[in-house]
Parts: sequence; C-alpha cells; structure tokens
Amino acid sequence: MIRLFVGLELPQELRLRLAALSTGVPGARWVRPENLHLSLRFIGEVEEPGMTDISDALAAVQGSPFALEITGLGHFESAGKVRVLWAGVERNERLFHLYGRIESALIRAGLEPEERKFFPHITLARLKAAPVQRVADFLRANGPFRAGPVPVTRFVLFSSFLSRSGAVYRAEEIYPLEED
Repeated sequence: MIRLFVGLELPQELRLRLAALSTGVPGARWVRPENLHLSLRFIGEVEEPGMTDISDALAAVQGSPFALEITGLGHFESAGKVRVLWAGVERNERLFHLYGRIESALIRAGLEPEERKFFPHITLARLKAAPVQRVADFLRANGPFRAGPVPVTRFVLFSSFLSRSGAVYRAEEIYPLEED
C-alpha cells in the first residue's frame, strides 16, 4: 500500500519564510520546511498497481500556469480545540478550476468523490493541547502574513511515508501546466 495525495510544491523562499514563523506555540508540531505544500486532493492508501490508473488519469489533466497570493494565517478546530495552524490562499478561480479537473480525473479513475469542501491552505503546524492564548497571540502577531505572486507551473502526485520524525513526502509524478 502507498499513501498518496496531489499538491502544489512551494518555492524554497516561501517555504523558508513560512518556516520562520514556526515558534511561540507550545504543543505545536511544525511542518518541516521541505514538507510545506498546498494540498489539492488527499487520495489515501492505494495498492501500488492502482497508482498507475491514478497517474494516468492525472496525466490527462490540462491547465495553464497561474500565480497564487498567500495571505493571512488561521486555524482549524474540532471539539472546541485548535488542531491546525495554516497560511491562507487568496481566492483564485484558476486554482479552483485546476482542483475541479483533478477531482474529475480521479473520480474517472475510480476514486470516491471528495466529501470535504476544497479550502486551499498550507498547513504550518498540528496542535495538541496548545494554550488558547498562545495560539491567539501567534495569530495576532503573524496574521497579516502575505507572499506572492507564487507561480504555479505544475502539480505533483506525492507519496507520504510516516516515520518517527514525521511524514516524509516524495514526488512520484510531476504534471506540467502548459500555456493554452
């Protein structure tokens, strides 16, 4: 079995700027700079032979390059506890269009439709029992974060392996976006 997801790589300069924010919240497991990315679609565990169908479906996805603006920080919570800190992405129709094409291709390849609404973001940290005031202080201090334009010239099929030091992501296939 191999665990897969589709995402966008981020330029090293942006990853380093985001990684520089990774302080000041006890209980945070900060994402390592090399793992910072924007997820487009989590696929999950698949048998390795099934990866070929997924890869072939994604190879048929067409789109043009575009640019993103990274803007603001926020959080996800469940059961009244903050679980994730993230950097936001300014609304971008071309990103949503690419997401829709990827989702359609994966459904045609036999995957179930994604149940969650697409909310583009870059996960910065996962939290466990982080003090609410420290999270609020972090968001207040860093909330105005902005970066861009971030060029998007390709998307990637990543594999994810869990290790003692956290997840390790590897680009399995790269799909270029070409000018129309």
